[in-house]
Amino acid sequence: QLQLVESGGGLVQPGGSLRLSCVVSGFTLDRYAIGWFRQAPGKEREGVSCISPSGGTLKYADSVKGRFTISKDNAKNTVYLQMNSLKPEDTAVYYCAADRGYVCYDVNYAMDHWGKGTLVTVSS
Repeated sequence: QLQLVESGGGLVQPGGSLRLSCVVSGFTLDRYAIGWFRQAPGKEREGVSCISPSGGTLKYADSVKGRFTISKDNAKNTVYLQMNSLKPEDTAVYYCAADRGYVCYDVNYAMDHWGKGTLVTVSS
């Protein structure tokens, strides 16, 4: 059974940083792309970032480029999203998702398997 569990969310002041983690089980990261998505209250879900199975392709939404960094540790079955220079508009529930073999052409690609999310609140 494929599972994804997010952690690392919380309350942070504008300009601060958080690192989200996505621990996966039931599959290996060298065969699945992992995407980070977010959904703010009253808004549609949007893709934030994606890392391909090989790790050779990284994609970011324009709204987070230069501030967020996606990475992974295959041995730990974990994907990270380092978020710096956070803004109030980054406030959302953040989800990680997985899709076998996808190479991250589009950060908004609808992946097959999803975690339950972790809340990030950016506020003073």
